[in-house]
Amino acid sequence: MIELCNCKINLGLYITARRPDGYHEIVTVMLPVAWGDIVEITSASPCPAIPSRGLIATTGYPVNCPPEKNLVMKAYRAIAQEVELPPLVLHLHKNVPDGAGLGGGSSDAAHTLLAINKECNLGLSVEKLQELAARIGADCPFFITSEPALCTGIGTTLQSLVCRAGDAPVSILLKVRYSLLIVKPPCSVSTKEAYAGVTPRPMDFDLVEAIRQPIETWKDRIHNQFEESVFPLLPVLPEIKQKMYDMGAVYASMSGSGSAMYAIFHGEVPPLPAEWLANGWHHYIGEFDPAPIER
Repeated sequence: MIELCNCKINLGLYITARRPDGYHEIVTVMLPVAWGDIVEITSASPCPAIPSRGLIATTGYPVNCPPEKNLVMKAYRAIAQEVELPPLVLHLHKNVPDGAGLGGGSSDAAHTLLAINKECNLGLSVEKLQELAARIGADCPFFITSEPALCTGIGTTLQSLVCRAGDAPVSILLKVRYSLLIVKPPCSVSTKEAYAGVTPRPMDFDLVEAIRQPIETWKDRIHNQFEESVFPLLPVLPEIKQKMYDMGAVYASMSGSGSAMYAIFHGEVPPLPAEWLANGWHHYIGEFDPAPIER
């Protein structure tokens, strides 16, 4: 069973309160992006080489954590606490760099749950899978459906923003084609550091209504509050953002707690600066379709 573990970007991200348990309340809109890792789940006959707790192999972009702490294995253990699983071999191929604010690890975990559910014919509902995902990380439930959503609470309360006719998403014809550019420089900041530098404050506008306005209005209205704390720590990020606007972007922002920056362009993405194509920098270019969140 193979699953593409798509990543995400945040349209606006606001920290509105700090809870007594240490978590923060946020308001953000998450959009799925086709750039992603790959998880493969294979059933294996019991043998000494395949422990009952499962076996993981990783390829692609380096994963800097021991196997037992990988979110893919955490997902395996979360579902194994609910049902008896056969020995499984889990293969994670990393394409999305860590420390980017793109939810790569969270997506890996969520899609591991989805893959195990299918491979083992468990029949777990979307709601149950989202419940399991929430035990692993705040971003994880989003990736169970990977639909545009307003995320509130600690990020686990989801309100789908997909317009539907029956059960089928509605696609709205756009007069202008947009492209998406994501750039991840060779530096990162921890989520803990990002939160340490922000001051929670209530919102004074409706984020979803602001996003449903023309993209050209987003620059002056929609912000990622983490930029306030992360930009002073990583000065290359505001430089990237300004360069994106100099290249003609209609909107640019940091995703999540960083350090990936993204930009939306009319038509094709212009040629990238040589520095962004250097070793250690990562980038993704694809289409951007705001139709699901438009009225």
